[in-house]
Amino acid sequence: VTFPLDLAKTRLQTQGEAALRRSGAAGAEAVPYRGMLRTAAGIVQEEGLGKLWQGATPAVYRHIVYSGVRMVTYEHLRDSVLGRAEDKTFPLWKAVVGGMSAGAIGQFFASPTDLVKVQMQMEGKRKLEGKPLRFRGVHHAFLKILSEGGIRGLWAGWVPNVQRAALVNMGDLTTYDSVKHFLLLNTPLADNIVTHSVSSACSGLVAAVLGTPADVVKTRIMNQPRDKQGRGLLYKSSIDCLIQSVQGEGFMSLYKGFIPTWMRMASWSLVFWLTYEEIRKICGVSSF
Repeated sequence: VTFPLDLAKTRLQTQGEAALRRSGAAGAEAVPYRGMLRTAAGIVQEEGLGKLWQGATPAVYRHIVYSGVRMVTYEHLRDSVLGRAEDKTFPLWKAVVGGMSAGAIGQFFASPTDLVKVQMQMEGKRKLEGKPLRFRGVHHAFLKILSEGGIRGLWAGWVPNVQRAALVNMGDLTTYDSVKHFLLLNTPLADNIVTHSVSSACSGLVAAVLGTPADVVKTRIMNQPRDKQGRGLLYKSSIDCLIQSVQGEGFMSLYKGFIPTWMRMASWSLVFWLTYEEIRKICGVSSF
């Protein structure tokens, strides 16, 4: 349901890329800036309705790995490693450490699927620019990246990817856990769908605010052209990408695609947390 927002966000994050203009690459000419709705409408008009879900398959692969690892890791850190207080509260600093660690670990393992997702999301734009398509499908994408860059090629851009995931999870997991237990301890609200909805709404907003700059950097590094050794031709590192983006496009370039990012994270967070809590209940496991 939320994937078209993710696609619009990715396209917006690469719009007006200063480093691409400086490189003189094909397709780097100035294009009119589009907002979220015009970007989505343009994709439908120029590429077809089905292209709104271009890259959805690796996105599903990513979440199987990413969400599975991060949720198990966070709960293990919270209950066994960092430990709750005697009154069952979990101090904020511990929640921050747990959330960032769980997100970073989960994203490291899921990084190859994220790389394929980002590159497949840009295929429609490449076709419009007259460039040859890079991939025939998901499995061809994995094999091509592996053949051109080796195992390391599959983890291209993993540093900003892990940085983003750490920040997003500091917003998502930490905020959800903290807000939920604050409401249960300090308000008449019970451990039900209302509490879960309020907590997930807060977590989606905080995750979007904290994670968007790192997400922009991650998208640009993953989508940049590479040489035969797999080295990026536009950016040397995530810091270099950050500096070039701010110098060439201004600080707010780090928040390109914020609205679709927020809308996607808010709706995704709501669906995920309500589903996750209900599955735990059905399976006889205690509430998160």
